Amino acid sequence: MTRREQLLYFEVHGQQGPYLLLVHGFLSSRAHWLLNLQALGTSFRPVVIELFGHARSPTPDDAAAYSPDAYVEEFEAIRELLGADRWFVCGQSLGAALTLRYSLDHPDRVTAQVFTNSNSALAGGDWAKRVMPIMEAQAKQLEKDGRAALDSHPFRPTRSRRLPHAAKEALIADYELHNPVGIARTAVHTIPYSSVRDRVATNQVPTLLVAGDREEGFRDQARFAEQAIPGISVAHLHTGHAVNIEDAPGFNAAVTDFFEQFS
Repeated sequence: MTRREQLLYFEVHGQQGPYLLLVHGFLSSRAHWLLNLQALGTSFRPVVIELFGHARSPTPDDAAAYSPDAYVEEFEAIRELLGADRWFVCGQSLGAALTLRYSLDHPDRVTAQVFTNSNSALAGGDWAKRVMPIMEAQAKQLEKDGRAALDSHPFRPTRSRRLPHAAKEALIADYELHNPVGIARTAVHTIPYSSVRDRVATNQVPTLLVAGDREEGFRDQARFAEQAIPGISVAHLHTGHAVNIEDAPGFNAAVTDFFEQFS
């Protein structure tokens, strides 16, 4: 498959300022950033992408296309297409694992970065071994039942009780576009290999963690990040996993204040 065939779907918002790459998590889409685009677009040009198999992005047949390292190459290809020497990056959940990896691999291309709650990014120990049986079971169900498996998935946005109406409706609409095969491949070829826990001590990029403190399962990882990532800043918000949606004003202010130090 050629580079052009593999290139992720992306959109550019805003009219001026430096580019800001925004990467969503597993089973989400460009709609994840709906409540952030206007505020961030006053100082930056947000670039929203969609992961392979998600919404408008293609579903490559090559399993290697779903590897975290391949996503780093995709981000670089988008930066080059935009003609940006450097840009800002921000990731959420699985997207944070990918943007952190990108910044570790290409610190000279990233002015500063933000990430939110992401267990996959900072998972330690035998993460791949622990999560693979779960992901393989999900993938088999998706391959067997297709759309029905997506409709019954616990991450389906119709199940959320915390999302504002506009964001929830946009996420529901995009969820209908997901390719079950692409989601299955993401489960087995991206998520188990996403952790950068063993590398973050070498980080060279100014970093902000916007932590949703209501998510108990992320608290240990947040403490680890604060201790392990050189020069990290942390903004605490009273939210769960979807930090930038549940408290969009707080997230927008924290990101803008942090990035404007470097623009």
